[in-house]
Amino acid sequence: MEDLKILVDYVTLLALGLMSIIAMGYAIERFFYYRSVNVEDFTTKNDAEAQLTNNLTAISVIGSNAPYVGLLGTVAGIMVVFYEMGQQGGVDPTAVVIGLSLALKATALGLVVAIPSMMAYSACLRKVDLLMGKFEDARA
Repeated sequence: MEDLKILVDYVTLLALGLMSIIAMGYAIERFFYYRSVNVEDFTTKNDAEAQLTNNLTAISVIGSNAPYVGLLGTVAGIMVVFYEMGQQGGVDPTAVVIGLSLALKATALGLVVAIPSMMAYSACLRKVDLLMGKFEDARA
């Protein structure tokens, strides 16, 4: 059962770590792209929107689903704790509290991934709106 507990921890932490790296990588890429974009280079409004919103869906999906991945890790961790309690036949409050606190770290990490991702997504959307406004003003 100890192997299962370690597997649940590492799989959850690995998934959330990868999600964080991908979201922040796309956010950094968008930041540098927005700094260098020239709205006069776009030929149509659809072209501008497509290029300006590239990779924003991935940031949004990661930001909105990271808490659920963390919650899944927490639920799996709690299931392992309850299974161990059932195997031991008694309830040791120290083991229960330690097991539950370790399981809750997955939820906390999910939020740590989600909050910056959604902040980056919102900032990117605002920048897209500003750049689209410049594009429309340049075409008028």
